[in-house]
Amino acid sequence: MNPWVERFMEQPWVYRLWMAPFAEQKLSPMRRHNDLSRVRRVLDVGCGPGTNTPLFSQADYLGIDINPEYIASAKRRYNRSFVTADVTAYDVDDSERFDVILVNSLLHHLDTPATVRLLDHLKGLLTDDGRIHILELILPNERSVARVLAQHDRGAYPRSLAEWRNLLGTVLEPVVTEPYRVGCLGITLWNMVYFVGRRK
Repeated sequence: MNPWVERFMEQPWVYRLWMAPFAEQKLSPMRRHNDLSRVRRVLDVGCGPGTNTPLFSQADYLGIDINPEYIASAKRRYNRSFVTADVTAYDVDDSERFDVILVNSLLHHLDTPATVRLLDHLKGLLTDDGRIHILELILPNERSVARVLAQHDRGAYPRSLAEWRNLLGTVLEPVVTEPYRVGCLGITLWNMVYFVGRRK
């Protein structure tokens, strides 16, 4: 992607404008499979400008992102906890572990070794009954609008559903693996997968 375009897309207001119409669709499998009122403590990894924050209004929430502009924007918009940090260097005491860790549309920006390192680290931040919830972009095999958008996404590592199953299943014990679509006016714009895993 053109560096200027990438820098433009990293602006918090651009991110919110682009994703706002689709946020509910992207998060719908998580709502469907979970009673979010029972969530105790959430770590939102790669939280961006806080797009997922309202989903966890009743939980103890922490958003973490490496982009300080995203975090500054999230702090202005939401009265929640946010931190600028590399999550692979972030640690907590046993009493502060998370029963829900959300990784929403981050892993397709990471190569396979970096993805494995990240998930290995996140496992150590889970409570005994905790789960990692992953929402990710699928690269469809067939020619389609969704395939073109996946190929031109800022993330350089969109993967097929089979590749996601294999990669995520090497690090986590799968609990849920659900492919789904996000689109508008009957057109699929993104093929996604909702994956929930626990420590093996």
